[in-house]
Amino acid sequence: MDNSVRDAERKPAPPREPRRLPRSGRVVGALAVLAVLAVALLLAGRFSLLPGFGDLFRQDTVDRSGPVLLKSIQDMHRYEGAAGNFQVVVDLEKDAAYLPDSVRGTRTLYVGAGSVSGYVDLGGLGEQAVTVNEERTEVSLRLPHAVLGTAALDLDRSYAVSKQRGLLDRLGDLFTDNPAGEQAVQRLAVQHISDAARDSGLVERTEKNTTTMLEGLLSSLGFQRVSVSYA
Repeated sequence: MDNSVRDAERKPAPPREPRRLPRSGRVVGALAVLAVLAVALLLAGRFSLLPGFGDLFRQDTVDRSGPVLLKSIQDMHRYEGAAGNFQVVVDLEKDAAYLPDSVRGTRTLYVGAGSVSGYVDLGGLGEQAVTVNEERTEVSLRLPHAVLGTAALDLDRSYAVSKQRGLLDRLGDLFTDNPAGEQAVQRLAVQHISDAARDSGLVERTEKNTTTMLEGLLSSLGFQRVSVSYA
């Protein structure tokens, strides 16, 4: 056999070049590595495995509110004799006429806590509302009936238990400044609390406490008999 043929058979094959990943594959791989690294650092900082790394994911809150402007001052001429605390569970559901709830519709379960105060307005009393005998030992007061103030919802004690929204409602939340707003259930909670306050005897309790306060005040001024009536 020819020596040149033997040398060709003994000569080793050239090494194969390593297979390179396409550019898109390298990008995806780099992103995956960065994601894993970020999660690892976050968990390490969260569980104090690597002290100091938790500060990398810290969120700072900055209050850039402007100064508070005083719009008006109103003198109060009323005595608040009682206040009631109420709580109501609002179940508000809105459905579309011809679409299933999974497509269009909302249902919110909301716990609303608020208070209502009862007061007697003393600012409009005239001279005929107060009658004093000549010896100044007896006084008679004629006051307007107590009324209820506006129900005030306590947002610190009110919260949404659950919210269910259809697909179209979820998509609509992407284009609104107030997604899944709670104004509707809050207004409904205030309405129910106001209705409950009118049936709770709060007005009668307010008038009773106002009478007790005036009797004690006028008795301390020397009046031996104090009569308070409401009309």
